[in-house]
Amino acid sequence: MHGEYKVPGGKLVVVDLEVDNGVITEFALAGDFFLEPDEALGAINQAMLGMAAASDTPTFAAAVRDALPDDASLLGFTPESVGVATRRALTQAADWRDFEWQIIHSKAVPPRVHLALDEVLTSEVGEGRRGPTLRIWEWDESAVVIGSFQSLKNEVDMEGAAKHGFDVVRRISGGGAMLMKKGEVVTYSLYVPAELVQGMSFADSYAYLDEWVIEALRSLGIDAEYKPLNDITSPGGKIGGAAQKRLGNGGVLHHVTMSYDMDGGVMTDVLRIGREKMSDKGTTSAAKRVDPLRSQTGLSRAEIIERMKETFVKQTGATEGEITPQEYADAEKLVETKFSTEAWLNRVP
Repeated sequence: MHGEYKVPGGKLVVVDLEVDNGVITEFALAGDFFLEPDEALGAINQAMLGMAAASDTPTFAAAVRDALPDDASLLGFTPESVGVATRRALTQAADWRDFEWQIIHSKAVPPRVHLALDEVLTSEVGEGRRGPTLRIWEWDESAVVIGSFQSLKNEVDMEGAAKHGFDVVRRISGGGAMLMKKGEVVTYSLYVPAELVQGMSFADSYAYLDEWVIEALRSLGIDAEYKPLNDITSPGGKIGGAAQKRLGNGGVLHHVTMSYDMDGGVMTDVLRIGREKMSDKGTTSAAKRVDPLRSQTGLSRAEIIERMKETFVKQTGATEGEITPQEYADAEKLVETKFSTEAWLNRVP
């Protein structure tokens, strides 16, 4: 069995192994990482022999860590990444290039339709009727998009939202509120089969699915990095945040909103940013928490999106695709029955 895992911001970890009667009988670790002393590689390989194939990632990582010499130095990878690569080998997880990808960058639709499309397209991928897809959002309205489990009254000042022309909607994924002013954010959704993130924890999968956009931002001169659990940051502050939803049919939704430009005053008028959250971010100014892409690149939003698309095509071989008429129709039905209803918006009052 063969498994690979590219450490976000790090190196490629590759494992080849054999299993007999439920235990690992052969194990070989490889990759473009750095490891000292040389003897540490043999120690890792030996530690994995006899391990139960049903072990989870933390168990494999603990075995690797215990086997390392006291003076061992690991650069570009960790014991946890060896565990992830091992689980991916054992579950025969897929890689980006194992699929035929599409990129959708189509007409502007209202925010509620975008949220409905996220549910529809994730379901389509899970059912096998659509291949893995990257979809970049375009819209001509402003909205506050709150997480599935957030309290509406605790997160949004409804008067402030109305004053500044923001609709308020709720998405199917968890996470925090996103201020999405038309023309001032870059938002995309990935719809992938569960096989792509097989063997990874939720935290690992966030970093894995965001690695391509980190590469795109760095190619524009932004010193971007992934910050657990779900942030894309730079030395100047947060750039964006991700959220996920996994459906029972095997479809995985991973979507990200990054700030292209922002008005800090509007942000604090519309969002109720509590003291605990401000303390957690180590700042007393909401405006200082976000470092927009415009200020860091001087490029237009369209130019940044084009670089993102180029990077994604380079990594996956993706081709241009479209949303089908049936998918649009299914999304419009979901808007009517779910995303535009008071019951959905107020599911957590």
